[in-house]
Amino acid sequence: MSNTCMGSASRRDFLKAAAAAGAAAGGLLSHEALAQSGALNMYTWSAAVDLVKSHLSAFEAKTGIKVAYNTSPWAQYRDTMITKFVAKAPIDVMWVSDSWLPEWADAGWLAPVNPFPELLKYNTDADRFCTESMTYKGKQYGLTYYSDYMAFFYDAEMLKKAGIKEPPKTWDEVLQQSLKIKSAGLSQYPMMLSMARESWLIEFLSAMVFSHGGRFVDDKGAAALAQANGGAQRALQWIADAVQKHKIISPASVETGELNGLKAFGAGNHAFALLSRYRIRTLNDAKQSPIAGRVRQAMMPAGPGGSPATVGWMRFHGMTPQAAADKTRAANAAKLIEWFGGKAGSEYQFQKMLFNDLGSGFGIPSLFKDAEVQASYAKYADIKVFEAQQKLARKKDVISRWFGEWDEVNGTAWQSAVLGKSTVADALKKSAGAWNELRKDS
Repeated sequence: MSNTCMGSASRRDFLKAAAAAGAAAGGLLSHEALAQSGALNMYTWSAAVDLVKSHLSAFEAKTGIKVAYNTSPWAQYRDTMITKFVAKAPIDVMWVSDSWLPEWADAGWLAPVNPFPELLKYNTDADRFCTESMTYKGKQYGLTYYSDYMAFFYDAEMLKKAGIKEPPKTWDEVLQQSLKIKSAGLSQYPMMLSMARESWLIEFLSAMVFSHGGRFVDDKGAAALAQANGGAQRALQWIADAVQKHKIISPASVETGELNGLKAFGAGNHAFALLSRYRIRTLNDAKQSPIAGRVRQAMMPAGPGGSPATVGWMRFHGMTPQAAADKTRAANAAKLIEWFGGKAGSEYQFQKMLFNDLGSGFGIPSLFKDAEVQASYAKYADIKVFEAQQKLARKKDVISRWFGEWDEVNGTAWQSAVLGKSTVADALKKSAGAWNELRKDS
């Protein structure tokens, strides 16, 4: 799961259409009718449906609170929810992506959970970047149930064949090892990097920029991309050189999405790859991957002046203002959010369920010490590397109301520099200019 975004025109048109639909939605339940019905209305995208149903059944049995469970496909979820918000449809609790928080909070579609100390107490257990990703303008809007980050993987067997004893620790070492692997005829393009303009792109770019010691945005909210010899410039220059000069990354990377990149790496075509951390379960599953058993995670390579930092993302349970406005519904909604994002009984049951069944990440560092979690992960990867890298995960610094509009400009600019159609400096200047202009107009 990742970010979804719209361009400025399509987003405005969509919201107008949603507003018109809301005005005509006389058949939808009013908040009063919803309150009388008793059951909470929970909306999620169509993921881990059986696990959610099982956990909901346990919640109902434990609390006596009934929950109406509704789903929509991920690709349509954001649009579906906005239509429902505008129409004031009966919704109490829903899944939220960190990418949507500023837009949904400013629109009044989310209620802060600060009035519920029983939820805020979990912040002491949670990863800092998770709590930061749920916080907007000083208010917290939910509890996380899932998080993960961009990871650096390598094919241990390919490195061994090339006479390489250990994975790279810096991006310069990635280059040198890639050239050695390429010259040995083991891979035409040893480094796999997905650069297609899709929702995953900002995660790939953020991992590159953060590990090169850079930022997209400074502490005051202005663009930091165009700084001479800054982390963003060093990151983009490394990618452009890897494609044009050293030819260790395919120029087709600008058309390669995350899923196709996963398939290419899993087919044994590359020695290195940036991929979502949870993908290692698939890559080391003999039923799904030709290179099962060969994939290892290494710490993110560091650029000059950088560190092994990476980008993290998370998803959380939020509450609507409709639910928050009714004391009883609000209390019940908080219990439901806690059941999924906090402890159910004595442990973080739902996050453990997602991890053990699907390999999904979690935002609770103490789970790394859980014997069941350790045994599960040991079947396909090293949990110590998983944990060490997660400690260095940072939230995306570009999430804003104008993110979708800017993301289109930024993605095009980076692709242009990667293919040599513009200079690195010009590409970043264009992206920075678009960010500052959108920020000024917001």
